[in-house]
Amino acid sequence: MTLRDLPVGFYGAVMGLAGLGLAARAAAPLFPGVVRAPAYFTEAWVALGVLAFAILVPAYVAKLVRYPAAVKKDFTDPIQLGFCGAVPVGMSLIAGGLAPYSPPLAQVLWWLAAGLLVAFQVWALVRFLSGGIELAQINAGWLILMVGGIVLPGSGVALGQPEASRFVFGFSAAAAGILMPLLLYRAMAAPALPEVLRPSWFILLVPPSLIYANGLLLYPGAAFLENLFYFGVVLAAALVVYARTFWRWRFGAPWWAFTFPLDALAYAAARYAQDHPGLLSNGFAALALATATFAVVLVLLRTLVRR
Repeated sequence: MTLRDLPVGFYGAVMGLAGLGLAARAAAPLFPGVVRAPAYFTEAWVALGVLAFAILVPAYVAKLVRYPAAVKKDFTDPIQLGFCGAVPVGMSLIAGGLAPYSPPLAQVLWWLAAGLLVAFQVWALVRFLSGGIELAQINAGWLILMVGGIVLPGSGVALGQPEASRFVFGFSAAAAGILMPLLLYRAMAAPALPEVLRPSWFILLVPPSLIYANGLLLYPGAAFLENLFYFGVVLAAALVVYARTFWRWRFGAPWWAFTFPLDALAYAAARYAQDHPGLLSNGFAALALATATFAVVLVLLRTLVRR
């Protein structure tokens, strides 16, 4: 792959890697006999996310300098536009990963992520209002950009930024209520996605998972949000059936879309198990975390061997 062809969607690797570490941190108290110490599992994935971010940022800046037209296409082509949100969302996850080690650096990264995300969202709204987008060009990647703010409270609250977290969460949660029906309509009425893009349907798991988990973080006692978790569980089952022959799909950067949504579901399952301890809820949390781990390991290995 040349620098010119470096897809902005590769920032999904940052989300998938760091997101798994953060989901495992949330689940660790549920399984003290399994996850013996954070450094053995959780922090290794956070570190890989930081490494991926450290590699991709200068690479994408170099692409901007050398091939500005290619970067412009990333931010204007409706098929690719949504994946630009992986840049600030991934940065916010890195902030959450680094928060226990360097709070000042985590603060800077989180605020930069929040500012970039809002700026990208404003730009995307302008692009949408300009028209010329066909139904077949709509894809679940739009959720990363327009609904990405539901991810930020996970680290924002821990860093002492509840009000800013509510702001980015509020807009994105409202946007989810518009985009989710639109995407389901697109799935039914427009031609099927090309094989390489089919993993992006897993992004549909993120809104119900994180509006539930981070919504409770921002608004304690809002038990009605648990209905979103139940929806996410049923949706996950449907997606697993839909992707039952996934190994036959052509591999590419969109395969990273398998990873963070499954991380998000694992994080939500851990939150649910903490509020409703029991064999069933703990078992589902363990299954969700194992599935997310399998997805991240598989996609990482396929990326490294380029198959």
